[in-house]
Amino acid sequence: MIIITNDKLPSIGIELLKSKFNDIFVLSNDTTESDRIEYYKNANAILSLLRDKFDGNILEQCKKLKVISNYAVGYDNIDINTAKKLKIRICNTPDVLTDTTADLAFGIMMAAARKICVSQQFLRKGLYHGWEPDLFLGYDIYGKTIGIIGAGKIGQAIGKRSLGFNMKIIYYKRNRDSDFENTTGAIYSSMNDILKRSDFISLNTPLTKDTYHLIGKKEFSLMKPNSILINTSRGSVINEKALVDALKNRKIASCALDVFEFEPQVTKELMLFDNIILTPHIGSASYETRNKMALIAAQNIVDVLSNNKCNNIVNGG
Repeated sequence: MIIITNDKLPSIGIELLKSKFNDIFVLSNDTTESDRIEYYKNANAILSLLRDKFDGNILEQCKKLKVISNYAVGYDNIDINTAKKLKIRICNTPDVLTDTTADLAFGIMMAAARKICVSQQFLRKGLYHGWEPDLFLGYDIYGKTIGIIGAGKIGQAIGKRSLGFNMKIIYYKRNRDSDFENTTGAIYSSMNDILKRSDFISLNTPLTKDTYHLIGKKEFSLMKPNSILINTSRGSVINEKALVDALKNRKIASCALDVFEFEPQVTKELMLFDNIILTPHIGSASYETRNKMALIAAQNIVDVLSNNKCNNIVNGG
């Protein structure tokens, strides 16, 4: 039996699975957690969303389960170590959403810098009565310094986009990347140096024990008061309490967040700032990319169940 955890998954993925297998159940959005677990107990494969949590307790109950294919690049919603112990293969949808997420990151960065959303709200409320010299002053992007923390595929795609704005690129990742440097002129630097020098700081790291609260009170104290922080990685990479304090005390100028520490809840204090950008985890939200993700997620299941192999296994099975 194959379980698809949400009926809003693009139909192209569901149809692929239906063309290969007969025993498929698509759970509705309002299926309770307890009912879901009952379905999982009898599943051979699960096509899951990032918001579906599979901790050790749940996985231990899934005696027939061979594969979970996560409709995402990240897989921090799954207890990878327990899955490996139980020989449950965990798959993801890599590469396909790199450019779409980079587009979104650059878009919300620009919106934060130029106060696009708050100025639109101002106009729509009928408050615009003519040009003024200090109306919604923002910050230039062209020629500024962008610091990329986590220069994997998405981080590098953001770096390449910044070339069109003649930005200076400094970056940090665990290992230097000469190809990225040669292609973009990016300069490898330390975390502290990036925080001190960057006008824009883009977070693109996976969520691990090492990156949890990577940005907190100390890190905000190092940033320029006119810097703008962008996060399209995982919410818990930022300590949101420290972020609120930094915004209140003008340690930074603004932020643009597509992910949140307590997602789907958003720290209430963040909602009070009108000079920041908050979007509901839409980094991969284009028609083209979400359809491709659905196909890859479905094909992962076909590959594992049919051949016991898949190129997108993240835990070695």
